[in-house]
Order: sequence, then structure tokens, then C-alpha cells
Amino acid sequence: MNKLHLLIVEDEANIADVLIAYARAEGYNVTHLERGDGVIAFLQHHQVDLVLLDLMLPGEDGLSICRQVRQFSDIPMIMITAKKDEIDRLLGLELGADDYICKPFSPREVMARVKAVLRRFAPRQQDELKAGDFIVSPAQFTASYRAQPLELTPSEFKLLTLLLSHPQQVFSRAQLIEHLYPDNDDIVDRNIDTHVKNIRKKLSTIAPDQTPITSVYGVGYKFAG
Repeated sequence: MNKLHLLIVEDEANIADVLIAYARAEGYNVTHLERGDGVIAFLQHHQVDLVLLDLMLPGEDGLSICRQVRQFSDIPMIMITAKKDEIDRLLGLELGADDYICKPFSPREVMARVKAVLRRFAPRQQDELKAGDFIVSPAQFTASYRAQPLELTPSEFKLLTLLLSHPQQVFSRAQLIEHLYPDNDDIVDRNIDTHVKNIRKKLSTIAPDQTPITSVYGVGYKFAG
């Protein structure tokens, strides 16, 4: 089973080191960024399961980052700050943060918050995933669209299941490559485009007038819901 990937954005080295150590001890894969101005590009090109985001960062502040991320992704975000002002707290949550923790904090508490947020966002363990006109059964490796069975390759099935599990969330080609081929560095964007083209072709034989898997120019693909 693939490890969950946390992105820790923290410019204070001592705090970052502690969070990284605790996160890795909990079994997470961890990426650390010291500046805010590289976060958006990273998220658009890598699959991340949760972001620990400091409020005050060099390059770009956490609130600005949170606002931008919510324009293309519903990835879970926990904001970390030394500010305890209630206005800042509410502003952070209104912009789309899923939790908010103030310094100084216990790293164990942070990990507990991480687990709690991830539990809220985890797909339900069920035999069937129903999304729009789709029904997918990961356990049975079956999928149908408008009650018609779909014959999908393993890669197509995995890609479609990911998109259906996150309606309206845009996944970049790099994120999809990482999801489908986590241990292969030779895969290029064209592979993803081919998979999507094949899925659309199979869907069009059932509903020629519908395009449930849509392109987002310059970014990637999403399930329109």
C-alpha cells in the first residue's frame, strides 16, 4: 500500500525538522518546502494527500497560498501560525483551511490533527463507488456508466477511480503519472492523454453527447460530476 504524502511548508528549520521526524515516524512520505512561492507549482505537479502550511512564509504567505489552492484543489490543509488572533483564525478557515493550529504546539498533537483530517477525507471503504452516472467496484475491478459495463485496462480503471473519487478536483498530468506509475520515471504526459482519450472513447459509445471527464487547459483533467 502506498504511503500517504505530506507536504510540510515551514521556514523555521527547528520546527520543520521536528515535524518531518514525527511524520516519517508515523509512516508518511514527507516533502519539505521552506518558502511559500514554490507551493502552487509543487502541488500542480505532484500528488499530495495533506499540506501542513505555515502562515508566515518568505516568498508568499500561507493565506494567499490557501486561497490559490482552493481554486483548483480540495486537498486537505492544516494551517500553522504563531498568530492567535481570532480574525486570522476565521480568515484562514474561510479561505478553505481544514484545521488551524497555533505555535507553540506538541508535534504529537499535530500528528493527531493530521490523522483526524485525513480520516475525514479518506474515501469510504465500500464495495462500490457511485459518482454521477458511474458505479465502480474496486474489489471486483468492475465499472459501469449509465448501467452499461465498461471494459477498462488496469491503468484506465485506476485513473478513472481517482477522478471519480474527487469530483471537480483538477489533477495535473504529473499527479496522475505519480498515481499510476509511482516507481517509473520514464512515463510522459502523452501516456496520460492516451489513457483519457481511450476512456472518453469508451464513454462516448454509451453517451455520445456527454463529456464527464473534462480537460482543464494548462493543468490537467477532472471529473465534472
